[in-house]
Amino acid sequence: MRRISISAISRFALAGALLAGGLSQPAFAQDETTAEDDQGLGTIVVTAQRRAENVQDVPLSVSTLSKDALNAVQSGGNDIRSLAGRVPNLNIESSFGRTFPRFFIRGLGNTDFDLNASQPVSLIYDEVVLENPILKGFPVFDLDRIEVLRGPQGTLFGRNTPAGIVKFDTVKPGETGGYAKVSVARFGTYQVEGAAGVADDNGFSVRLSALYQHRDDWIDNIDNGSGNDLGGYDDIAARLQLQYEDGPLTARLVGQVRTMDGSAIVFRANSFAVGSNDLVGLGGVGTEFERDKTRSDGRNFQQLNNYNLGLTVEYDFGPVTLTSVTSYWEGDLQSRGDIDGGFGNQFAPDQGPGFIPFSSQTQDDVPSLNQYTQEIRVASNNEDGLGYQFGGFYFNERLDITILDFSNPQDVIPAAIARQRQVSEAFGIFGSVFYAFDNGLKLQGGLRYNDDQRDFVAGRTVDTRPGFLGFGGPVPFLSTSVDANLLTWDLSALYEVSPDINVFARAARGYRAPAIQGRLAFGRTLSTATDERTMSYEAGIKSTFLNGRARFNLTGYYYNTEDLQLTAVGGGSNFTTLLNANDVEGYGFEAELEARPVENLTFTVGVGYNHNEIKDDDLAVAGCGAPCTVLDPEVPGSPGIFSIDGNTLPQSPRWTVNWTAGYNIPLGSGEIYAFTDWYYRSKINFFLYDSVEFSDDKLLEGGLRVGYRTGNGRFDIAGFVRNITGDKSAVGGIDFNNLTAFVNQPRIYGLEIGTKF
Repeated sequence: MRRISISAISRFALAGALLAGGLSQPAFAQDETTAEDDQGLGTIVVTAQRRAENVQDVPLSVSTLSKDALNAVQSGGNDIRSLAGRVPNLNIESSFGRTFPRFFIRGLGNTDFDLNASQPVSLIYDEVVLENPILKGFPVFDLDRIEVLRGPQGTLFGRNTPAGIVKFDTVKPGETGGYAKVSVARFGTYQVEGAAGVADDNGFSVRLSALYQHRDDWIDNIDNGSGNDLGGYDDIAARLQLQYEDGPLTARLVGQVRTMDGSAIVFRANSFAVGSNDLVGLGGVGTEFERDKTRSDGRNFQQLNNYNLGLTVEYDFGPVTLTSVTSYWEGDLQSRGDIDGGFGNQFAPDQGPGFIPFSSQTQDDVPSLNQYTQEIRVASNNEDGLGYQFGGFYFNERLDITILDFSNPQDVIPAAIARQRQVSEAFGIFGSVFYAFDNGLKLQGGLRYNDDQRDFVAGRTVDTRPGFLGFGGPVPFLSTSVDANLLTWDLSALYEVSPDINVFARAARGYRAPAIQGRLAFGRTLSTATDERTMSYEAGIKSTFLNGRARFNLTGYYYNTEDLQLTAVGGGSNFTTLLNANDVEGYGFEAELEARPVENLTFTVGVGYNHNEIKDDDLAVAGCGAPCTVLDPEVPGSPGIFSIDGNTLPQSPRWTVNWTAGYNIPLGSGEIYAFTDWYYRSKINFFLYDSVEFSDDKLLEGGLRVGYRTGNGRFDIAGFVRNITGDKSAVGGIDFNNLTAFVNQPRIYGLEIGTKF
């Protein structure tokens, strides 16, 4: 039985409260169609440079999601992973499920599953960096805009952004109104989302937003007999914002909470046949893979809590605005899964599916996570001539991790316990200036000083597995520290060729702070990685045509990363080890077209191409412990060790393509509408080495939403389906035990009703 964190009564009370408010759809500020051209695409407003600007005037590669696209991909209880591929060269995956998303932009990311892993893509939520992976999965609801900023963003957004950032801005208080929507879908899935805001004449306003997602268990673990056992969840998030405005002063206090209780991701033993990456069923080669069935003898659960309190204060002095952003985040996690993905082992009377060398049952916990950030900046308010902003940033994180390993699948008393404590501290000083000339040329440059310190201590306090895989027995606490300081910068130019065409070029230096890895449940040494440094160049064109009915943007890029931080995960030795690659080079492009050729039809197409290559003659990693087919050359004299020089980065498809189409037909006081969205990605490898089995050739997922809504948006009813073709694709694997895989989400269909005022 899954443990549920709140009672059913309180869940339905929350749903009822949201519906009773008679609440509205999210107001996406990036879609601002003017009254003079109500048939055009409107202006997409972004805050990629910490000021509101037309995306066509921003000299870097920026993508956004429309309101229709976000409503579609979030249908049916989906989480932040549903944003993968919805803009070119963005990938999101997770071996923890809903609680630990890993982001990749232009191929740069981190497949490390440890709970202190750093990533080169930063998630910014209301101007606050969410550093730890268990914070990055905070649900997506009541948003004003989503922006994906590619390339190094170290000047304004700081540490650990050499690949870019994913930026969320919520709807702020200030108006009276709101929305509510409720959906029911396959697998007993239902979702309630809503917000309500009230504003008075004295400058006070408040906004309450909430999201509740539920899914019944839908995966039948046939080892437990008939009935569904896995795949369900209860995920609840809420946000309360209090705001006061008095002339030039705006102060906003926010409190947020999330609690998630459900299944960890389901690992599936021997889902690949040796010599193939095709998914196979529980009966092995020749049997059909069934996503709703597994056979596992281990325990599976996941519980996560996040809490946040923040204060943003702005004061407009006329020529400049002073902004202070203070934020505190707290979290805890318990996550246990059957890592071998099967039942029994070679020493048991029975085993399967396929050959299981040994049982592997682990639990990863975060007893305590505390993150504090403070930023103060001053920005000029002018759009022409000389403009600037400068400020300072402070970051402090304290993280405790406990790793539990169990001798038997159903044990509740661990055979081994490893503990980690990590304290990270960073500060930065930054400044950026621009000058807008009268001839349409705008030059911009920025500089940031970064200083990072990380202290780490870990040990194995309990271990009753003597000789287990050669590293049993307690390990005394080991400690180490890493630090770095350096300058990051960017230079850009944008030129207005005509009112409808801008060209731009940008050079930027990015940086990821040094990292430490100490998963001592399965090892006896700590590993470290020095800071990585990325030099990026991009240039492009941003254009509108057909009298504002079409928009086409194209960016080409090249980057070189020195000392790229990589994580060798698993392998025959089952160690998680940090590495630095001498060089990694990447190049490619992003092309995006949006058009409204006729009055009631809108479509978009996005294409991303990314080629990257590891360049390090001496870099080698252990191959899989499972019987996979490694394609890389073995290092002479080192059996099972393979050179990865020339390999592509893991989870990095060469091609990503996304497209949408929306059409509406006026009917009475409203309209019938249809919206479809699709995402394709080409082949990915799961690990640093290249193997036949641990890869996936392609993924194609599509969705459809058909409904009726009144002209004023007061009422909206729609049917929807996600993964409409039922695509079955592996999205990751575990390689130290057997040919284990985990897969994409199933087909979901349902009905949604919404209202607003």
